[in-house]
Amino acid sequence: MSDPTARDEAIDRFAAINSTYYRRAFRRIGERRGYVPSLNIAAAVLGPVWLAGRRLWSAFWPFLIADLLAVVLIAFALGGGASAGQSARADRLEALAATRLLEAKTANDRDAGTPIAKSLTRSAAALEQAAKDARQAVEDARTGAWLVALLGTGMLAASRLVAGGLANHIAERRFRAWRLEGDAGKAGFSRLHAAGAAALLAIFVPIVFLHFNDRTLFDAFPSDPAWNSGAAAWLDRFIAAISSAVSPAAGTLTKAINGMLGVMEGILTQTPWPVVMAIILAIAWQLAGFRVFLLTFVAISYLAILGYWEKSMQTVALLGTAALISIAIGIPLGVLCGYNRRVAAIVRPLLDFMQTMPAFVYLIPVIALFGIGKPSGIIATIIFGIPPVVRLTALGIASVPASVREAAVAFGASRTFILFKVDLPTAAPSIMAGVSQTILMCLSMVVIAALIGAKGLGEDVLHALQYAAQGQGLLAGLAILLCAIVLDRVVQGRRVQ
Repeated sequence: MSDPTARDEAIDRFAAINSTYYRRAFRRIGERRGYVPSLNIAAAVLGPVWLAGRRLWSAFWPFLIADLLAVVLIAFALGGGASAGQSARADRLEALAATRLLEAKTANDRDAGTPIAKSLTRSAAALEQAAKDARQAVEDARTGAWLVALLGTGMLAASRLVAGGLANHIAERRFRAWRLEGDAGKAGFSRLHAAGAAALLAIFVPIVFLHFNDRTLFDAFPSDPAWNSGAAAWLDRFIAAISSAVSPAAGTLTKAINGMLGVMEGILTQTPWPVVMAIILAIAWQLAGFRVFLLTFVAISYLAILGYWEKSMQTVALLGTAALISIAIGIPLGVLCGYNRRVAAIVRPLLDFMQTMPAFVYLIPVIALFGIGKPSGIIATIIFGIPPVVRLTALGIASVPASVREAAVAFGASRTFILFKVDLPTAAPSIMAGVSQTILMCLSMVVIAALIGAKGLGEDVLHALQYAAQGQGLLAGLAILLCAIVLDRVVQGRRVQ
């Protein structure tokens, strides 16, 4: 057991202010398990200011956000709540109704019973009713504003009570960590940090109240539209210059992709369908077993009976071309990243960019460089499909136990032998998972690629979206889903059984 005197002296150094109170509070907390009821008045009154002064940052930010949310609710209610915008609408409707009523009265006095007079009368009555409804909505919103104010006040009070109730426990936990650090950590009450937290509140709270008092004050960020147009114009010139510079290489790449795609489409669409079906079913049975064979048979039957056979083969050709290129680039790059941390550190941000950037955004430069058509769709699909296989290949290579490599080196294995006979077989499950993910990611781009001229099942989904043909869209979407399931099960092989 620790010396009580030494502990009390440590609490004095840690607390610096009101150390007698913290001695008693920490002693009660240490004597019992679980939550010990207590209320730190300073923490309850000052809230985030006290937490910042005690450098309890893990609790400071949640309580600061809770206080600001409560202030937002109170300011919103005091500023009229939702009635602020509705009141202006009600005023406009009342003014318009009064004008229309005057027009209707004039028309009836001049020539009662005419179609124009009747139309103006009906319009005036409708506007008057709309104005009454809008005014009632304003009154309802004002009533709701008081409820919001009560909610905000309750939230602020609850936040401060919780802060006061938890403060001693949080401080005691911090005290124990401080002692384990050998008294090396910062202790005491930092007036500088407390002043900083108070300054944040002193800045944010008035801004919130000013905003809801005059909602045009901070309605929009003070940006200059000329900056946007200037940056867009510069990017237009930049993309045009790149397009002009790489047009010969882009043309060569487009021809190569078209040739590869043409071969795959020719094999899948020109070969008699019984032959293609038999080969697909045989591959499914051989690689994945009888259950996947049955699943493949059901999927193929669905595609054939509903007339999606040719388009599904076009989709598989697009997918196959994109997936093969993605895998051919991704596996060697993943192996390099698995061996070399510097390369991995450079490649990782690029993969994050490729995977998180919305596909519609990077379609723009792809179209600028390669035009509209199937090659552009395949290139966009490759960009989206490479990251999974690179990441999982690098993970598999990096996860190979060092002892396995050392044993191979001890027996005189070369680097090539270690790569092909040790590392790749050991990392094969991770690599195959990356291949499967890449195939599915490529298939998910089918609909988006259809926007820039790629054919296949995505074209049917796109037409269904354009013409609100729900049934057709669901049927085509189910066809894409079946293709995805079959491809995933076949690629994963018997491991899923």
